Amino acid sequence: MRSEPSHRSELVNQMIFGETFTVVGQTRNQEWLEIKLHHDKYVGWVDSQQVVRMSKADHESLMSIDPCFSTQTVDMCTNRNTNQTTILVPGSVLRVPENQDCFSVGEDVFDWQGESTKGEMTRESLIHFALGFVNAPYLWGGRTPLGIDCSGFSQIVYRLAGRFIPRDASQQAKVGNVLGFIEESMPGDLAFFDNDEGKITHVGIVLPHNQIIHASGIVRIDGLDQYGIYRRDKQTHTHRLRLIRSLF
Repeated sequence: MRSEPSHRSELVNQMIFGETFTVVGQTRNQEWLEIKLHHDKYVGWVDSQQVVRMSKADHESLMSIDPCFSTQTVDMCTNRNTNQTTILVPGSVLRVPENQDCFSVGEDVFDWQGESTKGEMTRESLIHFALGFVNAPYLWGGRTPLGIDCSGFSQIVYRLAGRFIPRDASQQAKVGNVLGFIEESMPGDLAFFDNDEGKITHVGIVLPHNQIIHASGIVRIDGLDQYGIYRRDKQTHTHRLRLIRSLF
């Protein structure tokens, strides 16, 4: 998704396979669509060639099937009509009828036999999925192991564990219950960090043993204390702790 449909547009968010949206605008030549994602209400522009349009009836039929989410770092499904493959990343939304190894998107039918989860909101599952992103490169607006930002990382990890949360760190900081002290936090809780103006600019997922996993340069594991994130390799704090929230 782009900030505007021009040669100077910037990546603000990534839409991944299976996510649905409403078209709220388009360019005169219809090459770019302004869309609003259904799962987090994020608005941006997308190339019209990258999406599949469907009728209201098809959408309602699709939504009647409980979703599962691709868990493999890289997976593929194959379009029966064209025999072309489509890459799937962790968190791709798949609505596969029970006891079948294919699913439909509009008029297209995709064969798929990969690994998935229906989401189990436990601290153990959150940590398991989070660790699968270690060393993924940082990308502003990214939401995949090929490039991801801090809030995209927490959003996708929580999706894999069965919980949909907002897109941006400042929005995520309003979800769940605030913990009074860092000592109250447990693995899987979200830690938020602010800048000199007091604005929430960073988020990470609490790990056991006073550690945190977060996207900063790469998805990395660092120390966490009452002051913030401590980089042992640099022997300094890099992010200032503002608050911790629990969604459990």
